[in-house]
Order: sequence, then structure tokens, then C-alpha cells
Amino acid sequence: MTFDEYDLIGFGYPIHAFNAPANVLGFAKSLKTCGEKKRAFIFKTSGEPVRMSDVSSLKLIKILKKRNCIVTNEYQYVMPYNIIFRHSDEAAYRMWTTAQRLAPVDCREILEGTPRRVRKMFLGSFLAWFLRIEYWGGRVIGRHYKVTKDCIHCGKCAKNCPVQNITIEENGKFRFGKECLICMRCSFHCPTNAIKISLLEGWKVNGAYSFAPPEEGVPPQKDKHANYCAKAYRRYFENAEKRINGKR
Repeated sequence: MTFDEYDLIGFGYPIHAFNAPANVLGFAKSLKTCGEKKRAFIFKTSGEPVRMSDVSSLKLIKILKKRNCIVTNEYQYVMPYNIIFRHSDEAAYRMWTTAQRLAPVDCREILEGTPRRVRKMFLGSFLAWFLRIEYWGGRVIGRHYKVTKDCIHCGKCAKNCPVQNITIEENGKFRFGKECLICMRCSFHCPTNAIKISLLEGWKVNGAYSFAPPEEGVPPQKDKHANYCAKAYRRYFENAEKRINGKR
């Protein structure tokens, strides 16, 4: 596959262990070298706006550069976790509405040709390289996922798997292969919370967020994770408001 017929190319992904997911890197490697230099942008999502997330694109940028595709713009949007812990409904709503308001600002910047690259932290590339052990870990841990008797055999897990790692056999049994990305789409979207995710079971989050605005007169949820990366979240939302209001 080549992008010779396009002037601008975008790549988007959820951050996995401060890296791009393995299937995203695999797709980038499958691309043919462009005949002429192409401009590209990256947008990514993560559960926390820490500086380490900025290095997640280093490997992807390196792969694309070899294919004559130069990344000029890079953006990160904070979205609620689907593993580790569940964000409060109020936090999820704020993340979603902020991303919706930021996206047009960022699109305009890309189309106007104004570059935006993030600053990389010291030793970030080394840490990102080390954390790519998740690629191997996913293949091992994912093989030990289990389905409980609560399963209603809707097949949603297999349909949602981005790498077709889940097979439902004729006898109704589930087989988990060796290609798991630990993306958690299967366990997160299971309507009966019937998938056990092996060593990561204690971090499992099940059930979609509503992203609905808080109801008037209803006290906010008690957020036991309110202090988690509090400074980083505050900085993210403050900077987002400044960009939305055209101040930077």
C-alpha cells in the first residue's frame, strides 16, 4: 500500500504502555515508500496526560520517515481508562467534551500547515523501548483469557477483536490465540462481564462510559482516584482551554 495519491496522511491510535500498538506499527511497516515526501500527522489517546505519553510515537515516526512520510503535527487527547481503574462519569464527560472542542482547533492547525511537535522527555526513548515488552506480554497473557458461565454467546468479543485473536468453535468454546494486544475491547465491551483477563483481572474495567453531562441537582460521584496524576490532568485541561480560546 502507498500514499502517493494523497497530500496529507493521518495516523491515530490508543497508547499502549507508552507506545503505539503493535498492529499500528505493523501497518506502518507494510507501507511502500512514497515517491515524493508526504506530510503526516498523528493523533493518539491515553488515560493520563503525563509526559511519558509523548514518546509513544517515536517508533512510528521513525518507520514513517523511512517511507518518505514526515510527521509534522502530533496531538494527544485524554480519554477514560478501559483498564487499571474506572474514571468517574464526571471525569469521562469532561475528557470527551474537551476532546470534541480541541479537535477542530487541531484540524485547523494541520490544514494551515502550522507544525506542532511534542517535546520528548529525557530517556523517554529508552523507556518506551523497554516497555515494548508489552507486545510479548500480550501474546502470552492473552492466551490465558477465560470465558465464564455468564457468557450469553453474543459473539461481540470476537467481532470486536482488532487482530481476530478470538475464535468461537462449533461447540461454543472460546479459543484465544497468540496475537493479543491487551487492548481490552473484548472484556470492556462484554455485556455480561464474562471474560476473565488472566493476570490483569484486578485491573479489569467493564462497561461503556455514557459520556452524558452531569444531572442538575445530583451530587457528583465520589472519585476515589481524584488524586491520581492530579497535576498532569489539571495541566492538560488548562492548556486545552488556552488552545480552544486561541491563547496558544
